Amino acid sequence: MGTAALASLGLGSTRAATSGATPGGAIGPHFAPHAKHIIYLHMVGGPSQLDLYDYKPVMEEFYDKDLPESVRMGQRLTTMTSGQARFPIAPSMFKFAQQGECGMWVSELLPWTSKMVDDMVFIRSMHTEAINHEPAISFMQTGNQVSGRPCLGAWTSYGLGSLNDDLPTFVVLVARPRNTEQVQAISARLWASGYLSGEHAGVSFRTAGDPILFINNPPGVPSAVRATLDGLGALNELNYQLTGDPETHTRIQQYELAYRMQTSVPELTNIADEPESTTTLYGEDVQNPGTFANTVLLARRMVERGVRFVQIYHNNWDTHGNVAGRLPDQCLDVDQPCYGLVQDLKQRGLLDDTLIIWGGEFGRTVYSQGGLSHENYGRDHHPRCFTMWMAGGGTRGGTIYGETDDFSYNIVKDPVHVRDFHATVLNQLGFDHQRLTFRYQGLDQRLTGVEPARVVRELLA
Repeated sequence: MGTAALASLGLGSTRAATSGATPGGAIGPHFAPHAKHIIYLHMVGGPSQLDLYDYKPVMEEFYDKDLPESVRMGQRLTTMTSGQARFPIAPSMFKFAQQGECGMWVSELLPWTSKMVDDMVFIRSMHTEAINHEPAISFMQTGNQVSGRPCLGAWTSYGLGSLNDDLPTFVVLVARPRNTEQVQAISARLWASGYLSGEHAGVSFRTAGDPILFINNPPGVPSAVRATLDGLGALNELNYQLTGDPETHTRIQQYELAYRMQTSVPELTNIADEPESTTTLYGEDVQNPGTFANTVLLARRMVERGVRFVQIYHNNWDTHGNVAGRLPDQCLDVDQPCYGLVQDLKQRGLLDDTLIIWGGEFGRTVYSQGGLSHENYGRDHHPRCFTMWMAGGGTRGGTIYGETDDFSYNIVKDPVHVRDFHATVLNQLGFDHQRLTFRYQGLDQRLTGVEPARVVRELLA
């Protein structure tokens, strides 16, 4: 038994040394990773691919004509439009132009993004089975439409572990949109650890007041609380010996991390030390806590300090109506900050090992929801095709992958399912998605489930 224990300790040390992970929770990668960090920018509600990235000029000829049944092919609709008498085609009101050496068509709403298309990988053929927000966001974040499973950030923490003992491995930020016409409800179950140990759950940073609640000492309590924590740790360890509950060890680790974060978090969130040349990259909103610009700058500061996974949610992309009034605001929030993030990481030599992901949970319909005019329209949920992009982390910049039909309704070339996307992301982190498993309820559970999934090699450098 002693020999086996020594061998186990030796293996753990070797794993930690080769993967950069701390021994204890992380299992280490299966092969050399291309990315050490992920910044995932989730646009909550489903951005309109038709108005941003999937240029369909032929639709001008179909303005206000009914969507052909040969295109719809009986697809089920949401209750928001299933009762409509007609499904009139709504071409995008925004102008497009080809950008960069790759020739990607980009909307006029994204002038800053247009400057960096050759650093980006565009997937125009994403698809999902989920047609409503809650199951669709859950699917995109956890690989399952039913909530309660570990999310991608939790799997990353479980697989790679921490690079900084003074900060969480997985951090969540919820950015405040300037337009709040139709925000979607999101909750902590999206960044939960599910059946993995609680230490792998995301730690949510607030955008106002103390970034993290309850890590600072209450009024009247001296800063020297080390003895108290040692006492609590000893009591919790006794409880663990009695019950064997692994969550007791999670509690001990949370107390210890909170103690260390009393120093590390204020330094992290204070951007006053950033030079003007850097803050200018992200735009004028960067100085306002809670804005998308401010949160992506914090994300860069986090990965610079060793945070593995930063999840940012930006709400109000659910454009069932008033596309003309809302989509320009949404793009104004994210366009320059995304450009600034990519350039900032590149300048610091961090883009090569940081994977940036941008996208929503599904796309939008080519037909209008509600009233249609040349000046305005709405779009319903559309799971059959949507666009996402990535940058850095070993991806092949300047790649345009997948094609949709003239209606941006069906995929005609190179489909990428959510499971394929997850398999590809895990590959960049150094994992075979079929081997990154956790034994639960008698099954070897994994992010990509039991249905077929493939790594999309064409997206990778």
